[in-house]
Amino acid sequence: MIINQSNLAALMVGFKMIFQKAFEGTPSDWEKIAMLVPSTTAKEVYAWLGKTTRFREWIGDRQIQNLESHDFSIKNKPWENTVGVNREAIEDDTIGLYTPTLAQLGQDAKQHPDEMIFALLAAGFTGLCYDGQYFFDTDHPVKNADGTIGSVSNFGGGAGAAWYLLDTSKVVKPLIYQVRKDYSFVSMDKETDDNVFNRKEYVYGVDARSNVGYGLWQMAYASKNTLDATSYGAARAAMMNVKGDNGKPLGVKPTLLVVPPNMEKIALELLQAEKNASGATNIYQNTAQLLVTSWLS
Repeated sequence: MIINQSNLAALMVGFKMIFQKAFEGTPSDWEKIAMLVPSTTAKEVYAWLGKTTRFREWIGDRQIQNLESHDFSIKNKPWENTVGVNREAIEDDTIGLYTPTLAQLGQDAKQHPDEMIFALLAAGFTGLCYDGQYFFDTDHPVKNADGTIGSVSNFGGGAGAAWYLLDTSKVVKPLIYQVRKDYSFVSMDKETDDNVFNRKEYVYGVDARSNVGYGLWQMAYASKNTLDATSYGAARAAMMNVKGDNGKPLGVKPTLLVVPPNMEKIALELLQAEKNASGATNIYQNTAQLLVTSWLS
């Protein structure tokens, strides 16, 4: 191939198509447990996290519900993934050798949010959420109906491998995926670019600006106890009994069980089998969807 700007522009289009096709064809799971929040600044402040309201009979004037505001924020981070193509590969028309690499860029970009979101979920035992507590903790402060401060747990204890029960049916999800700039395919392929002039290398890459953070801890429950009917039932009960400020029931109902691959068998038996190990009716059949992810391995 003759090296000129016209051919390089066509090459860029071809590479971008390879990237986009791989990106669109790669499955991802982050949307099942996180909410997408567009960002317009270097960081976003989520002052509304933790606010709850409730309806009352309208007698007299409206009563403005003055709710506690939080300063929990998520700062965007820059990300990149870059490959180089040797000038001689272009001159010799052997660029097809780079097709798998460029397709991998597309797969990497599509799965990067998964990698971040599930790592955040797994770090919930030491990561702080909007109330200053660990996301999975035994003493989240909640204001009782009488104005006193109570303590609520969304961690079942234990010392084994963790599993997670989530309510993903609400507008606000347990986790947040914040995007300032989505994944973009770019190049440095001009003759005057240092990489071309000095190293005979044309550079193609992907960059983005985004980050992840914790949403509502009330929509998530974690346990390191053995996953069985007893611990699963306890987790369901704890979630459905959780109340917001002023003693308001939040109507939480777990919809998704998230486990690492080594728990797939027991999770399938727990959620899909008609009978339990003793032959009795499995009362937890179809009580939640199952998500098995290697990102928790």
